[in-house]
Amino acid sequence: MEQVKASLLQQALDIAEQLPPEDQETLIELIERRLVQRRRAEIARNAAATLRSVRQGQARYGSVEDLKQDLLTEP
Repeated sequence: MEQVKASLLQQALDIAEQLPPEDQETLIELIERRLVQRRRAEIARNAAATLRSVRQGQARYGSVEDLKQDLLTEP
């Protein structure tokens, strides 16, 4: 599986290297924007899940010390 990923990545790099420098820069910008969009979507999903937990009374509140204590006492 790792070899397939490496092979696909190498193919992508080989193709990108054939592009003119301006297109390579555009490709980098597009990939960066898509990564940012993906991360924002992930943050939004996490925020929605957190709000659901709070509304359902499943969220816990406390200090870092409370968290440490919870982690040490949970089975």
